[in-house]
Amino acid sequence: MVDIHAVPEADIDRALELAYLAFHDRPGKEVRERHHTLLTRCGRIGAYDGDALVGFMAAHDFRLSVPGADLPCPGLTFVAVAPTHRRRGVLSALMHEQLRRTAAEGAPIAALWASEAAIYGRFGFGGATQGATVEIDSTRPLGLRVQPDRRPLRLIDPADAPAVIGPYHEAARATRAGRPSRDRHRWTDGWLCEEDEEDEEFSPPRIIASGEPGRPVAGYVLYRTKPEGDDGPLRTPGVVRVDELEADTPQVAAALWQCVASLDLTGTVQAWCRPLDDPLLSFAADRDQVRVTALFPALWLRLVDVRAALTARAWAAPVEVVLELADVHLPANAGRFRLKAGPQGATFERAGADPDLALDVRELAAVYLGGTRVTELVAAGLVQERARGAAAALDAALRVDLLPHTADEF
Repeated sequence: MVDIHAVPEADIDRALELAYLAFHDRPGKEVRERHHTLLTRCGRIGAYDGDALVGFMAAHDFRLSVPGADLPCPGLTFVAVAPTHRRRGVLSALMHEQLRRTAAEGAPIAALWASEAAIYGRFGFGGATQGATVEIDSTRPLGLRVQPDRRPLRLIDPADAPAVIGPYHEAARATRAGRPSRDRHRWTDGWLCEEDEEDEEFSPPRIIASGEPGRPVAGYVLYRTKPEGDDGPLRTPGVVRVDELEADTPQVAAALWQCVASLDLTGTVQAWCRPLDDPLLSFAADRDQVRVTALFPALWLRLVDVRAALTARAWAAPVEVVLELADVHLPANAGRFRLKAGPQGATFERAGADPDLALDVRELAAVYLGGTRVTELVAAGLVQERARGAAAALDAALRVDLLPHTADEF
């Protein structure tokens, strides 16, 4: 039997060594120091076999944008189990304790990015946002069907970025669900690190903002570049990697995309995690030039307190359905409940009536932000529709104007 308890600060280096072992990683001194500092600001629990740390899990203190609200949401990270203790219930014990702590702290939801998609569904996490990898052939001018915004573009010093674009990002969070909060540490130790943790060939971060100096920005792009290189007898073109692009209007977005696609000595623009409803995919004049090369689940969400989560979010249309909900890890969520919701608010109370829909808490998490339709899950056999039209009615109530999305991997 392992003992699950808080990991003291003195054991952070041991926790990091365990994580590096589990993920087959060997980062340099600078990255290790950054990880150590990050974990001092996280909640930490570990699995101890005697004196040996054999499992670990940390939690960022985040808030997450949901439709119409902003909720406390621990972001789980550095989840690792020693190879000697796999398949012995260590991860299950850690997750059970983390969910217990989350509920005790009053956070109705929790989130993570899954290193392996097959793992976390069994703990009630559902894929709540989707990401697209987009690639632009920038060996020729980017063709656009909209006129780019004419306001000037200006470079922002990364040291000034949290003050200049931080408020813009915070305001943008309210317009699209699924986005974690960022404090100054999240900016400086993550998005704005001088050295890219994944690929040291990339430049330090560059930020270009739209708008006159001294006035609020109308949008920005945060990117890094990699110079051209040799690939045997061929020369590979330089790469622009867009980490984040935010804009008030499609015209501002067009100006920013056009700018990064015209950088000298580069031939490809890559954007790893863009929303599936990115306007670029519509206003690009040539979809052979702007291609989606991958689609993937991004943020995984867990409804820890289903009643609190459902009554906190905004609803687009009236709905009244009885849900039969399964939750093997948090039994308080399980049973039959009547959801009555609409633009004026929501109630979620136990009910004795026959259910209209039967589903696991995992599927409810997947549809919670509005990025997955209940009718899709009915068609996939993951939700049972007992009353005709119930799934479509719930979809109408869950509808959002912009698909949930985040590129904040943690």
